Amino acid sequence: MSDFSLPRSPIPAHVLLTEGVSRPGVVYVMERAGHHDGPETVLEMLNRPEGFFAFRGAEQDDILLASKAHTIWVAVDRQAPIADPARLSAARLLGTELVLAGGTTLGGWASAELPTHQERLLDYLNASHDFFFAVWTHAATHYVNRAHVLYARPLD
Repeated sequence: MSDFSLPRSPIPAHVLLTEGVSRPGVVYVMERAGHHDGPETVLEMLNRPEGFFAFRGAEQDDILLASKAHTIWVAVDRQAPIADPARLSAARLLGTELVLAGGTTLGGWASAELPTHQERLLDYLNASHDFFFAVWTHAATHYVNRAHVLYARPLD
Protein backbone atom coordinates (compact mmCIF):
# COMPACT_ATOMS: atom_id res chain seq x y z
CA MET A 1 0.00 0.00 0.00
CA SER A 2 1.39 3.40 -0.95
CA ASP A 3 2.13 6.02 1.71
CA PHE A 4 1.54 8.72 -0.89
CA SER A 5 -2.25 8.49 -1.18
CA LEU A 6 -4.35 11.50 -0.24
CA PRO A 7 -6.61 11.21 2.83
CA ARG A 8 -10.28 10.67 1.97
CA SER A 9 -13.40 11.41 4.00
CA PRO A 10 -16.58 9.30 3.91
CA ILE A 11 -19.80 11.15 3.01
CA PRO A 12 -23.16 9.42 3.67
CA ALA A 13 -25.00 9.10 0.36
CA HIS A 14 -27.56 7.15 -1.66
CA VAL A 15 -26.39 5.90 -5.05
CA LEU A 16 -28.74 4.99 -7.91
CA LEU A 17 -27.10 2.85 -10.58
CA THR A 18 -28.56 1.83 -13.93
CA GLU A 19 -29.71 -1.50 -12.51
CA GLY A 20 -32.38 0.58 -10.77
CA VAL A 21 -31.87 0.13 -7.02
CA SER A 22 -31.02 3.10 -4.79
CA ARG A 23 -28.45 2.00 -2.23
CA PRO A 24 -27.47 3.79 0.99
CA GLY A 25 -23.83 3.92 1.96
CA VAL A 26 -20.87 6.26 1.77
CA VAL A 27 -18.81 7.81 -1.01
CA TYR A 28 -15.32 9.17 -0.45
CA VAL A 29 -13.98 12.66 -1.20
CA MET A 30 -10.48 14.05 -0.83
CA GLU A 31 -9.91 15.95 2.40
CA ARG A 32 -8.27 18.78 0.46
CA ALA A 33 -9.35 20.26 -2.85
CA GLY A 34 -6.70 21.64 -5.19
CA HIS A 35 -8.50 24.84 -6.22
CA HIS A 36 -10.28 26.02 -3.01
CA ASP A 37 -10.01 25.79 0.75
CA GLY A 38 -11.58 22.80 2.43
CA PRO A 39 -12.50 19.33 1.30
CA GLU A 40 -13.50 18.26 -2.18
CA THR A 41 -17.26 18.24 -2.79
CA VAL A 42 -19.18 15.20 -4.00
CA LEU A 43 -19.87 17.04 -7.27
CA GLU A 44 -16.16 17.72 -7.76
CA MET A 45 -15.36 14.06 -7.08
CA LEU A 46 -17.97 12.89 -9.60
CA ASN A 47 -16.71 15.31 -12.27
CA ARG A 48 -13.04 14.28 -11.98
CA PRO A 49 -11.90 12.46 -15.15
CA GLU A 50 -11.54 9.04 -13.49
CA GLY A 51 -14.22 6.57 -14.59
CA PHE A 52 -14.89 5.01 -11.19
CA PHE A 53 -15.47 6.13 -7.58
CA ALA A 54 -15.35 4.29 -4.26
CA PHE A 55 -18.68 3.39 -2.65
CA ARG A 56 -19.31 1.32 0.48
CA GLY A 57 -22.88 0.12 0.86
CA ALA A 58 -24.50 0.40 4.30
CA GLU A 59 -24.67 -3.37 4.67
CA GLN A 60 -21.32 -4.22 3.08
CA ASP A 61 -17.81 -4.52 4.40
CA ASP A 62 -16.21 -4.29 0.97
CA ILE A 63 -15.72 -1.12 -1.02
CA LEU A 64 -17.20 -1.24 -4.50
CA LEU A 65 -15.64 0.71 -7.34
CA ALA A 66 -18.76 2.10 -9.03
CA SER A 67 -18.75 3.13 -12.68
CA LYS A 68 -19.59 6.79 -13.13
CA ALA A 69 -21.03 5.94 -16.56
CA HIS A 70 -23.59 3.64 -14.91
CA THR A 71 -24.39 6.00 -12.04
CA ILE A 72 -27.71 7.81 -12.52
CA TRP A 73 -27.35 9.94 -9.39
CA VAL A 74 -25.64 10.28 -6.04
CA ALA A 75 -27.82 11.91 -3.36
CA VAL A 76 -26.45 13.55 -0.23
CA ASP A 77 -28.73 14.58 2.64
CA ARG A 78 -29.01 18.29 3.46
CA GLN A 79 -25.94 19.49 1.59
CA ALA A 80 -26.21 22.83 -0.17
CA PRO A 81 -25.24 22.60 -3.85
CA ILE A 82 -23.22 25.79 -3.45
CA ALA A 83 -21.30 26.05 -0.16
CA ASP A 84 -20.43 29.75 -0.33
CA PRO A 85 -23.39 31.76 1.13
CA ALA A 86 -22.64 34.81 -1.06
CA ARG A 87 -22.65 32.71 -4.24
CA LEU A 88 -25.78 30.84 -3.15
CA SER A 89 -27.70 34.07 -2.44
CA ALA A 90 -26.74 35.45 -5.87
CA ALA A 91 -27.72 32.29 -7.75
CA ARG A 92 -31.10 32.06 -9.46
CA LEU A 93 -33.32 29.12 -8.47
CA LEU A 94 -34.68 27.14 -11.40
CA GLY A 95 -37.51 24.71 -10.68
CA THR A 96 -37.16 21.51 -12.67
CA GLU A 97 -38.56 18.06 -13.13
CA LEU A 98 -36.19 15.49 -14.61
CA VAL A 99 -37.29 12.24 -16.19
CA LEU A 100 -34.40 9.81 -16.02
CA ALA A 101 -33.59 6.59 -17.86
CA GLY A 102 -35.59 3.78 -16.29
CA GLY A 103 -38.55 6.08 -15.62
CA THR A 104 -37.43 7.71 -12.36
CA THR A 105 -38.70 11.27 -11.95
CA LEU A 106 -36.82 13.83 -9.87
CA GLY A 107 -38.20 17.26 -9.03
CA GLY A 108 -36.28 20.06 -7.38
CA TRP A 109 -34.27 23.20 -7.96
CA ALA A 110 -31.05 24.00 -9.74
CA SER A 111 -28.97 26.93 -8.47
CA ALA A 112 -27.90 28.72 -11.65
CA GLU A 113 -24.91 31.05 -11.57
CA LEU A 114 -25.35 32.42 -15.07
CA PRO A 115 -25.41 35.83 -16.74
CA THR A 116 -28.79 37.61 -16.65
CA HIS A 117 -29.47 36.93 -20.33
CA GLN A 118 -28.89 33.16 -19.82
CA GLU A 119 -31.09 32.27 -16.86
CA ARG A 120 -33.26 29.53 -18.33
CA LEU A 121 -33.15 25.87 -17.33
CA LEU A 122 -31.91 25.09 -20.85
CA ASP A 123 -28.98 27.48 -20.29
CA TYR A 124 -28.15 25.83 -16.94
CA LEU A 125 -28.21 22.34 -18.44
CA ASN A 126 -26.06 23.39 -21.42
CA ALA A 127 -23.63 25.66 -19.52
CA SER A 128 -21.26 22.89 -18.50
CA HIS A 129 -19.63 19.91 -20.13
CA ASP A 130 -19.27 18.17 -16.76
CA PHE A 131 -20.86 14.74 -16.47
CA PHE A 132 -22.83 15.53 -13.30
CA PHE A 133 -24.92 18.53 -12.22
CA ALA A 134 -26.82 19.35 -9.03
CA VAL A 135 -30.57 19.36 -8.39
CA TRP A 136 -31.66 19.84 -4.80
CA THR A 137 -34.77 19.41 -2.70
CA HIS A 138 -35.43 20.33 0.93
CA ALA A 139 -34.14 16.90 1.99
CA ALA A 140 -31.19 16.18 -0.33
CA THR A 141 -28.95 17.29 -3.15
CA HIS A 142 -28.92 14.94 -6.13
CA TYR A 143 -25.84 14.92 -8.33
CA VAL A 144 -27.35 13.75 -11.60
CA ASN A 145 -25.49 12.16 -14.51
CA ARG A 146 -26.64 14.13 -17.56
CA ALA A 147 -26.17 11.04 -19.78
CA HIS A 148 -29.16 9.45 -18.01
CA VAL A 149 -31.56 12.40 -18.33
CA LEU A 150 -34.26 11.68 -20.92
CA TYR A 151 -35.73 15.18 -20.60
CA ALA A 152 -36.13 18.10 -18.23
CA ARG A 153 -39.23 20.18 -17.69
CA PRO A 154 -38.95 23.75 -16.31
CA LEU A 155 -41.28 24.37 -13.36
CA ASP A 156 -40.93 28.16 -13.21
